[in-house]
Amino acid sequence: MEFVKGDQVEVCSKEDGFLGSYFGATVVSKTPEGSYYKIKYKNLVSDTDQSKRLVEVISADELRPMPPKSLHVLIRCGDKVDAFDKDGWWVGEVTAVRRNIYSVYFSTTDEELEYPLYSLRKHHEWVNGSWVRQ
Repeated sequence: MEFVKGDQVEVCSKEDGFLGSYFGATVVSKTPEGSYYKIKYKNLVSDTDQSKRLVEVISADELRPMPPKSLHVLIRCGDKVDAFDKDGWWVGEVTAVRRNIYSVYFSTTDEELEYPLYSLRKHHEWVNGSWVRQ
């Protein structure tokens, strides 16, 4: 998929410690070689200047469009979800629901954490140019 300046995207990091995470960003430009994009993150800041958002050059295969917004979605035990934490979305599975607090297990870190509903979204994968809900 091609992106242009100003497109809202998510970065699907392949780095150790970030597998299973998605970070919102805006496309700044496409690099001359064509398989990379310069992006500016929405929530991550520069190590050298914490007042500026982090800008990186990312491989095209680590970018996807923003997933569809789901309003008033019922989330149950066993559902695959993204939980907003540490400035990004992390893929996990709901293991319990108690009084509008959702326990989510993350296989990449072997952790189970609790979140309110507003910090969760149903997980979607970008597959062959279409969104597939997991």
